[in-house]
Amino acid sequence: MSPTSIPADLRLSRRTALTLAAGSATALGLAACGGSGGAGSASGGGASAGSGAGAGTGGALVALADVPVGGAVSATSPDGKPVIIAQPTEGTVVGFSAICTHMGCTVAPAGTQLDCPCHGSVYDAATGKNLSGPAPRPLAPFPVHLDGGQVLPGA
Repeated sequence: MSPTSIPADLRLSRRTALTLAAGSATALGLAACGGSGGAGSASGGGASAGSGAGAGTGGALVALADVPVGGAVSATSPDGKPVIIAQPTEGTVVGFSAICTHMGCTVAPAGTQLDCPCHGSVYDAATGKNLSGPAPRPLAPFPVHLDGGQVLPGA
């Protein structure tokens, strides 16, 4: 079918076609860097509290029993930001922002480490310290404390 045989009202201008292609590429790129449900949440290694963690639990981020000793889980802060909750030793919890310090992708728990799916940065799950990759600094601390077997935000 030649371009001239397509009805005029169904033809796209070159500019419109390029704009649509650019928009699709942008959407795919953003989906690859997304946290919840995106590439960042596909990595495993620990249980995930997921995006509604704490619903109906009085503001708890996650139950301590759901955080593996020596490992970490993903959770969502009260303001909707992704966080990491780790239990370096039994009964001790620490929290970090789950936002990679390199380009802002969401890191995911992978055993004793936190992996960034975008550019390969790796962090220590117990300290948030950058172990390798392009990230220039450790993950930002996120204050947490224990109350009755629940991990709550704040010191």
